Amino acid sequence: MKMNIKNILSAVAASVMLTACVGDLNTIPLNPTDVTSETAYGADEAGYLSGLTKLYFQLVSNNTTDLKVADEGASEFIRGLWSTQEVTTDAAKNAWPDAWVNDLNKNTWKGDVLNDAVYAVYVRALQGISYINEYLRQTSDEKLSQRGVSDELKAKIHGFRAEARFLRAYFYWALIDSFGNVPFSTEDSPFGGGYNPPQAPRAEIFNYVVSELEYLASSESAMPAAQACYPRADKGSCLGLLARLYLNAEVYTGTAMWAEAKTACEKIYQLPYKLAPTHDELFRGDNGENPDARGEFLFAASYDRNYTQSWGGTTYLTCGSLNADDGPVYLTGTCDGWSGNRISGDFISKYFNVSNVDYAAGTYDCADARGKRFINKGRTEMTDADLLVFTAGWSCYKFSNIPHDGTADKYAEIASSQKYSDIDFPLIRLGEIHLIYAEACMHAGGDASAQVAALAARAGVAAPAVIDEDFLIAERARELLWECHRRTDLVRYGKYTSKNFPWPFKGGSFQGNVDLGEHMNIFPIPSTELATNLDLVQNPGYAGR
Repeated sequence: MKMNIKNILSAVAASVMLTACVGDLNTIPLNPTDVTSETAYGADEAGYLSGLTKLYFQLVSNNTTDLKVADEGASEFIRGLWSTQEVTTDAAKNAWPDAWVNDLNKNTWKGDVLNDAVYAVYVRALQGISYINEYLRQTSDEKLSQRGVSDELKAKIHGFRAEARFLRAYFYWALIDSFGNVPFSTEDSPFGGGYNPPQAPRAEIFNYVVSELEYLASSESAMPAAQACYPRADKGSCLGLLARLYLNAEVYTGTAMWAEAKTACEKIYQLPYKLAPTHDELFRGDNGENPDARGEFLFAASYDRNYTQSWGGTTYLTCGSLNADDGPVYLTGTCDGWSGNRISGDFISKYFNVSNVDYAAGTYDCADARGKRFINKGRTEMTDADLLVFTAGWSCYKFSNIPHDGTADKYAEIASSQKYSDIDFPLIRLGEIHLIYAEACMHAGGDASAQVAALAARAGVAAPAVIDEDFLIAERARELLWECHRRTDLVRYGKYTSKNFPWPFKGGSFQGNVDLGEHMNIFPIPSTELATNLDLVQNPGYAGR
């Protein structure tokens, strides 16, 4: 199934057109050849599958039609989400001089200044929802009957619709996590004529998304069975996102839902997902083809150097995390490094317990297998003058385009000519579910020692004697490093804005022992969208309407 959707992506990438503005979420596309218009669908399967693929493509698209960004790579949803989740925390700092990067590095973003990464998350998610709503309108039973669609194909399309609803739920999760109250619409909302969906409360959207996911994960829905159609979503994807929502329910609604999080995880354990034998193979160029790696993924964004040629996603995480000198030594199977993202030695020492560090030789000792993918050769410790010095800090090659059973020497010849990544980005995986289960059991009662021990055994370290908040903060930092979780985690633990949880350059201070202000737990609504949609209200604490 993977090649099926990737082949279609090539056509979608060439033809996808974005709506004129985010404020008008539900306008039917005017282009008669657009895959969400009336003319795209007939009585056979191809148009409906192509339309569905366009919805998945919104995760990885870097088409900049009508987007207000200078760099098309920065406009990609996953790159934007990664930047807002990781660079704004202790887990990563970027050495580029761009203003938007500086504001993420120092937690100094503002409501009246557009930040490219924040904008990308907001715009791509709302555009995705817009496309999904239109796809659902165009695939109603009434529309299908009018086009003479057979009952057999209708049943398939019901499954496509379920996948679309899951994607909408995923985009809404990203929006309420990042922005709080956001515009809300469904296929039943008014559309066209400049209609602007109303801004709904965070808790209200949470409840809607939970109800959608609970239905989609049930036996009544047409959602594909677990692991039936990788990399497309399935019932396990729904349960995984549901567990994540329950995990953060107190942040989103004010009411904790630990028992519900625990139950969602237990339902996942009844499905055929398994931990990959090694942590490393989850992030290699063949992770979507390697059955051991794929067996851990509940949902992933598919990347292929021939069809999803983006400067975002896992191309960004390989090229953007090395410099030109690293390439020949630490081959990731893609183009030369861009000298962007790296990690402070303080973070690595705190969570990975490295020892015998030799910067000249480029060696260090680390018992944890997850801590053996850092580069310290020619590096220095980060100081208050080194924010924009890439070699001040440690590089990370967690994401490598070399297949899990390949070697750097074998792939040296193709690396220089291969510009884009084949690494699928795991959006939900079983390792995360184990840690959600551990946290839920800590609050609601239960025993997650087996799940935590399994992660420890894979990493080659001893299982903890006690599973408490301090352990979970550290273990999630290790297990889920650079997978778009860190900001959400620190907000949930009450650490993100507190001066009692410092990290280098937090709030613009190298010592990082500053209070950011509670309003920084979410981002501002982009200024361009306030100007477009006069009904929007800016988040508290930020300049603007």
